[in-house]
Amino acid sequence: MASFVATQRARAAAFGKSFRLTQTMFGARSVTTRATSYTLNTGAKIPALGFGTFQDPDSQEDTVSLALRKGMRLIDTARVYNVEEQVGKGIKKSGIPREEIFLGTKLWCNDYHPDDVERAVDDSLRDLDTPYVDLVLMHYPCTFKRGPDRFPRDAEGRMIAGKTDFVQTWKSMEEVVKTGKVKAIGVSNFSKGEIETLLQKTSTVPAVHQMEVHPYLQQKTFNEWLKSQGIHVVQFSPLGNMNDFYRQTGWSKEIAHMMRVIDQPILKEIGEKYGKSPVQVVLAWGINSGRSVIPKSVVDWQIEQNLEADFELQPEDMAQIATLDAQARFNDPSLDYEWRLYSDLEGIDGTMSGRTH
Repeated sequence: MASFVATQRARAAAFGKSFRLTQTMFGARSVTTRATSYTLNTGAKIPALGFGTFQDPDSQEDTVSLALRKGMRLIDTARVYNVEEQVGKGIKKSGIPREEIFLGTKLWCNDYHPDDVERAVDDSLRDLDTPYVDLVLMHYPCTFKRGPDRFPRDAEGRMIAGKTDFVQTWKSMEEVVKTGKVKAIGVSNFSKGEIETLLQKTSTVPAVHQMEVHPYLQQKTFNEWLKSQGIHVVQFSPLGNMNDFYRQTGWSKEIAHMMRVIDQPILKEIGEKYGKSPVQVVLAWGINSGRSVIPKSVVDWQIEQNLEADFELQPEDMAQIATLDAQARFNDPSLDYEWRLYSDLEGIDGTMSGRTH
């Protein structure tokens, strides 16, 4: 065993990974739990496995604290989640030094006017109780009317668009980086064409694109293109339609009611090979694909299981998971936001009308 551990440490070091000293032994197979990280185009390191904070505001303080104490070092949040204050308290409560944590948040669409961007960042810093964030993302490419209303609507209930565009927002974000309040900037829910527009009209390549990726929506070509541009992908909804939100929101698609990703027999079979759950297999698939994953949970044992989801999958198992791609995009509020999101990407069929809130 000693020689095995030494070998695994050497392999981990070669691939920029650390070694958690957690192993599962069964039969002839041994699974080593890793702590993979990736290098962004800024030179900063981002963990492969993180903690999402969408929903459940009353639970975030305790669960963020627990996740950090258990070993998570990537925390993802957003202004529109209404949990930044609780996340900040959770970070303080954990006792983990701020410099050991990669903390990211997102600007919301009503704060995209160039004159509002730095103030919006300051609001997030105040609520997170931190002097800086490691990453700020534009939550969506669409701009809403500026002002305190996050979902500004006209008398007919239709979203009111802002008078500026995401290129202007991005240029203001570039200026905020110079202040030291933000270490890196990126985007979320952008199409390829929208990212190309940023590359053509601005001087900063996004460090991250956070987007929906899971075995039902693998977006292989887009992921390869992002990698070629030096843009790291963070997968939101890495477990697909496990979250009831996609079945309950006003624009819920029919496909959201298909078999849950984690109930797929293939994933159960692969999990049995490694002594892992289907959830852990799905997260490992994302990490083995070179991306970061940010599952959410408010359950203690689920957080612990997620931490053990960074392990090596064999090529044949990755190939099996590739067969699950159904181009099923669950997150698509295009009709509510009055903006054709993901216009040049897969999975935009079946877009439904309805309110997000």
